[in-house]
Amino acid sequence: MNLLKKLFTQLRCDLGIDLGTANTLVFSQNDGVIIQEPSVVALDKQKNLVLAVGNEAKRMIGRTPGNVIAVRPLRDGVIADFDITETMLKYFIKKALPKNRWLKPRIIVGVPSGITGVEKRAVLDATYHAGAKEAYLIEEPMAAAIGAALPVSDPAGSMIVDIGGGTTEVAVISLGGIVFSKSIRVAGDEMDEAIISHCRDNYRLLIGERTAEEIKMKLGSAFDIGEEKTLDVRGRDLVSGLPKTFTLTRSEIREALKDTIRIILDGIRTTLEKTPPELSSDIMDRGITLAGGGALLLGLDKHIEEETQIKVTIAPNPLECVAIGTGRALEEIEVLKKVLISE
Repeated sequence: MNLLKKLFTQLRCDLGIDLGTANTLVFSQNDGVIIQEPSVVALDKQKNLVLAVGNEAKRMIGRTPGNVIAVRPLRDGVIADFDITETMLKYFIKKALPKNRWLKPRIIVGVPSGITGVEKRAVLDATYHAGAKEAYLIEEPMAAAIGAALPVSDPAGSMIVDIGGGTTEVAVISLGGIVFSKSIRVAGDEMDEAIISHCRDNYRLLIGERTAEEIKMKLGSAFDIGEEKTLDVRGRDLVSGLPKTFTLTRSEIREALKDTIRIILDGIRTTLEKTPPELSSDIMDRGITLAGGGALLLGLDKHIEEETQIKVTIAPNPLECVAIGTGRALEEIEVLKKVLISE
């Protein structure tokens, strides 16, 4: 009987999907995280044809001929273009499933806690059209907390801050449910935009999204660690229109990111203020856990710790937390159906 059950599970190959603004991760019940690619689709405008999805499409950003555009179909964690999102989901689901499969998968998709009912319906419809037998949604902070191995079912408070590409999700979780959550539509993308604005306003130079992301990863910081670093960057001079190389420092990028980080910090403070006193005491003991790509920003944990006076830790595999959480939710789907959203 156990052998038949195991064979049936392998044939079905249920999936958990972290449908992010910047990256999409797919968790297979059999193999863990098997896909981690950018949420980008390259289109030929003239022929209305999809040319590439994921890594291949991202390489085309800013480098395509006039008739080819690279589109990010999700903005601020929600679907901005339904048809392109459906195409992207189909691509990732087909890539994730074994070629010899004959059963449609059950799929759980992580979504921001602040999305509307219409937006939830759009994600479910796109998932069904992409080939799911059953589709469920789980709020990203809950999935991130499960993926970070927080004791979400305990009668005590746990606090998670998931900083993604389009949204920052802050939540307090207890007894398997979200007690209070705040979805802030400010995250990694706004950090990139702040860097682009800094280069334009201070150097009269224009840089692209990919360059801004690279600067963020190499120079970005939220806390003065006492170690200065520089980076030579190429951009286009807005006055002459010619390519030009200039040098950026870690301290000026920290200053450029200051306002974005302050908004995230305000969201954390608001959540702490709305948390019931008993759970606040638990959070003081257990601390705050950071997840998502934004958690990797140098010194962010120290900055939040200094501002809130609460211990802050970064989750293991912060980039994969939501995807791992959706996968673990698949294993306990019958138990977790009360916190999952279906039709």
